[in-house]
Amino acid sequence: MEARWNTRLAAVVELEDEIKALDAAKPTSTLSCAHRVNLMTLGADLERVWFACDVTPATKKKIVRTLIDEVIVKVESEAINFTVRWQGGDHTELSVPKNRSGQHRWTTGADVIELARALARQMPDKLIAAALNRAGKTTGRGNGWTQSRVRSLRNRHGIDVYRDGERQERGEVTLDEAATTLLLSTSSVRRLIQQGMLPAHQFCKGAPWIICVDDLTRDDVVQAANARRLYSPPSGNPSQKSMEI
Repeated sequence: MEARWNTRLAAVVELEDEIKALDAAKPTSTLSCAHRVNLMTLGADLERVWFACDVTPATKKKIVRTLIDEVIVKVESEAINFTVRWQGGDHTELSVPKNRSGQHRWTTGADVIELARALARQMPDKLIAAALNRAGKTTGRGNGWTQSRVRSLRNRHGIDVYRDGERQERGEVTLDEAATTLLLSTSSVRRLIQQGMLPAHQFCKGAPWIICVDDLTRDDVVQAANARRLYSPPSGNPSQKSMEI
């Protein structure tokens, strides 16, 4: 035991001598201007290094350990607060909102939910799916919309299903219904809308036009419809159909 103890003491003395030699070899002078500029340049290139395609996760871990001394996390009721303490002594405060119950990264966007809520007052689920797809909207997972997916979205967010007749109860008509009332083709009614003569709106591209039935009896709208009929009289062939552009 005494021999092993002496061996260990000799190893300690050897390590202490190595430390003293390293301390003696340290430069006593401060950084030169050239060295300081070089270090600052490396710091400015940190973002480029971090996002370089050939940087491995192991290298990124080394960079983090070099720059960050400690990260303090505090969980609040609505957010997670981070305090990043850098090696130089500076601190950075960060706050990230906590996900609500049932919320995850696959959640459908709020704009899509509100659009589906508005469209549900105009059409059934199958047509809502078609309108969302035409508008380029996707589910939280990036999929296209189907009737069943729209139904699931409505159920999750408490959106009532479309009920036949509710548009009429609100005094609204579709493009086809407006065309029938004004004795025009749907393309002629659309031109009146585009020219600002007939007030109408749609929630997204491809969604049905919403027209107030009271606007169809306005004098200026009736006069515009009459002028349109005189300018473009209907075909005498009853089998001819209008083309939707």
